[in-house]
Amino acid sequence: MAKFRDFGAPALEGADPISFKLFDEEFNCVPALPGKVLLDIVAKSASADVVEQASMITEFFGSVLTAESLIRFNTLIVDKDRIVTTDTLGEITGWLIEQYADRPEAQPEV
Repeated sequence: MAKFRDFGAPALEGADPISFKLFDEEFNCVPALPGKVLLDIVAKSASADVVEQASMITEFFGSVLTAESLIRFNTLIVDKDRIVTTDTLGEITGWLIEQYADRPEAQPEV
């Protein structure tokens, strides 16, 4: 007898929006991330390669921010008058990863 399990399509409808504020600007994020994106981020952040870790931050924000927020965020993080430190970028990244990792996924009924 073949073994089979249908994992369905876990719904994220009704997921609370994710957003954060930096320099009095609010940035909106997508409500959910593909699991592979989170796994890649975790793997790259654990890398001993500093360049890979830095590229992970850029890729991460490109994955989580809505298109409009990404444009404003990319402008802000290079603004010479409003300095966003690497520590702050790391804090935001860590907080967002927690938000996405803690989101319960609806499990299909067996």
